[in-house]
Amino acid sequence: MKVVPKSPTSQGPASNFTGDVWVDSIAAPQDGDQRMTVSRVRFAPGAHTAWHSHALGQTLHITEGVALIGTRDGTTIEAHPGDTIYTPPGEEHWHGATPDDFMEHLAMLDNADDRATTTTWLEHLAPGEYRRPDTP
Repeated sequence: MKVVPKSPTSQGPASNFTGDVWVDSIAAPQDGDQRMTVSRVRFAPGAHTAWHSHALGQTLHITEGVALIGTRDGTTIEAHPGDTIYTPPGEEHWHGATPDDFMEHLAMLDNADDRATTTTWLEHLAPGEYRRPDTP
């Protein structure tokens, strides 16, 4: 057993995010056969990811604020603290804070065999794609 030193907080790069986003690595593989990574990601109001997908899927657990998670078919989910959202392998999606709220989530995923293919970053959202779910 060992205490893993904390990595410095990093700002999410503008190539992958719109707005202010901060990332803290919580867990990373410690041995050669491990794949799991966990990060705490904090979004300022209105901040969100670009479109992206994960080779082996991703689980988000909302810890603070209100999250929006969108898919290519136009579905948008609003999630709150305690909600857990699973995105299957290869599904293109985005996630971030609402325009009015900060949001924090734990992002959990497994690295692909080729770590460079774990997350595929795509284009930024077009106008109208970043939105709250439709209300009845």
